[in-house]
Amino acid sequence: EYFANLIHRMSARHDKPFVEVNCAAIPRELLESELFGHEEGACTDARAQKLGLMEMANGGTLFLDEIGEMSPMLQVKLLRVLERRTFKRVGGTKDITVNVRIISATNQDLERMVREGTFREDLYYRLKVVPLYVPPLRERKEDVVPLSRLFMDRFARQFKKAFKNISSAAERMLNDYPWPGNIRELRHLF
Repeated sequence: EYFANLIHRMSARHDKPFVEVNCAAIPRELLESELFGHEEGACTDARAQKLGLMEMANGGTLFLDEIGEMSPMLQVKLLRVLERRTFKRVGGTKDITVNVRIISATNQDLERMVREGTFREDLYYRLKVVPLYVPPLRERKEDVVPLSRLFMDRFARQFKKAFKNISSAAERMLNDYPWPGNIRELRHLF
């Protein structure tokens, strides 16, 4: 998410919305409504029209984290948005046009999923325009302490606390830890 946000902030879209969604954190049956919104009465709990995240990101960037968790049916709908720049809300009949940059991320092997038929090949190649591989933190130990300082500084400003420094003993502990939860785990440490 850090790199997606950085790409957005450094782009011509920086003054437009940056919207992120973790596809693994939303139940599959609700993800379509979250992404595309819904019309009143479209489903049991749809008491009013709801804008989706795709529409909220119009003009800006939509970050789809853990895209490998997206259902095949929703993959088809996302592909349509990428090809036509239009979609319909759940229960809707009107096409809604959007201009949104999609950035996606996953910890899964999408190429393997394409071979196995669990991820659409055409969507994979539409998303893989400029692929960036960010190695896990355990493979780039030299980044642990600088990232720790960044997070400490950020949280110190946010909570108006003084940031001193990281002791050499703490640096050794940080560097020795395997970081199975990657950067998120490091960030949550602070």
